[in-house]
Amino acid sequence: MALEFLNDLGRKAQAVAAVAADKAKDAAELAKINMAIAGEQREMDKNYRTIGEWYVSEYSGEIPPAVKDLVDAVMASKTKIAELEASKPIKEEAAEPAQARPATKTCPICGAVSDSKFCPQCGAPMGE
Repeated sequence: MALEFLNDLGRKAQAVAAVAADKAKDAAELAKINMAIAGEQREMDKNYRTIGEWYVSEYSGEIPPAVKDLVDAVMASKTKIAELEASKPIKEEAAEPAQARPATKTCPICGAVSDSKFCPQCGAPMGE
């Protein structure tokens, strides 16, 4: 009787595990399909954007009234971006790397050059 109960329990556990595995496989497949759809949508959006940019540059004097407001908004955004780019502070690249770079030291024992506290060659303390 106990053996029959354990066998029955084992079969039920296998059935539940099989259902869970199928659901996990279905979820993974759904996620893969959704990722593929999202990738295709991004590609399509990129292509539409390219078509629009080409059209505006090619026919800039002949923009139909239906999209004139959108083209004007894009041009205003481009102007604003250029203004914001011009207002960025200039980085002082020459001063920053010298400060960020640790000072190199010469090992008093073997003469190796390193920026660490201990010599990578002989292990001696590098000093101050």
